[in-house]
Amino acid sequence: MIFFKKKIKEKQKSNGLYASLDDLFEQKKYLPYIKQRHNNVTSDNVGNIRSAFKGRGIEFEEVRLYSFGDDVRDIDWRVTARLGNTFTKVFSEEKDREVYVVLDLSPYMIFGTKKELKSVSASKISALLGWQSLSNKDRFGLILYDGKTTKLYKPQSSQKNLMAILKAISNTSKKILNNKQYLKSDLKEPLELLQYSIKSRAMVFVVSDFKNISEEAQKSLVALTKKCRVYCINVYDYIEEVPPANGEYVAQYNGQRLFFNTMSSDFKDAYYKYFAKKRQTMERFCKKFNCQYINIRTDKPLHKQLKIL
Repeated sequence: MIFFKKKIKEKQKSNGLYASLDDLFEQKKYLPYIKQRHNNVTSDNVGNIRSAFKGRGIEFEEVRLYSFGDDVRDIDWRVTARLGNTFTKVFSEEKDREVYVVLDLSPYMIFGTKKELKSVSASKISALLGWQSLSNKDRFGLILYDGKTTKLYKPQSSQKNLMAILKAISNTSKKILNNKQYLKSDLKEPLELLQYSIKSRAMVFVVSDFKNISEEAQKSLVALTKKCRVYCINVYDYIEEVPPANGEYVAQYNGQRLFFNTMSSDFKDAYYKYFAKKRQTMERFCKKFNCQYINIRTDKPLHKQLKIL
């Protein structure tokens, strides 16, 4: 009698250090949560905005009274001036649109103190956007940036294309753990590549921590807002919002050591203001150039923070 041992595939564990293919595939289960609440998106800082997953169509449908949360770019100024009330244009849902994600997996994203690294959370968000695009029959593309190289995955509406993209994200999130020879986190190159590749009326999600974003990168971001809808998804860690517990600490960077005590109320106040100011600066930039800003903390459920209401 011959016995055959059945090989059972175990679920790949990443322990929060990199995004495994199973981690990215798992994001598909959150689609029902998103679909049942697709009218608006909210963030803790910017209030109500239109859903990140329902774009503005290209075919005019009707004019109706403006309501809170409507895009100011859709206001019909001629009708508003003639009738005395604010009216907005309504467009039919756009079909077969392009959805792009600019995924920042540069060295600054390899940081985390709870649950998982920022690079892992960013990868999962990108996967969720990919699954949603596929569900909507939109064409999904990706700009993958690891701090050294930029890769463009052209938008397609097929599961085969999405699987290839998810595999690339997983491999890159694991590979960057060993990349210590460079430290660069400027989105200039991926944003410029997208700027010259994208068609008008597309949707763009930039998933990053926006550390040290250069003026050139900001200019490319502004240029993108003029021909498509742009969402800046800021991924940050728990310790970038809440000061460490009371005690004495030592930090080391480039061979230098820094000792500090967190018991002082002045230290805690300065610590909080430092990180809050960085987020507020990016938020003001987004408001100025009409792109939406969403904060995502790595230790909280990602799909809930997108707050699809």
